[in-house]
Amino acid sequence: MNFGKAIKAVKLGRRVARAGWNGRGMCVFLVTGEITEKELMLRNAVVGGVDGALFEVVESGPTVMPCLTMRAADGSHVMGWLASQTDILAEDWEEVA
Repeated sequence: MNFGKAIKAVKLGRRVARAGWNGRGMCVFLVTGEITEKELMLRNAVVGGVDGALFEVVESGPTVMPCLTMRAADGSHVMGWLASQTDILAEDWEEVA
């Protein structure tokens, strides 16, 4: 699948990876944001251009934006993962377990 379809899958809670990645277990997934119900209502369910459905409602605290996270080959998590130009243009994205 292409990158656009991969992002749609991630927004639905799925994990995706490139077929060409060499590291075992590598994948990209979404870590939901956090927002208070009051803030979500004030922002009309769109926070910084991001759909409010990608946030978990919490009782208090600062607004935390959702982010793409990569599970690296060593099992660590790279919060705020950014796709390369090659990743964006690739057609070998696939859903993984």
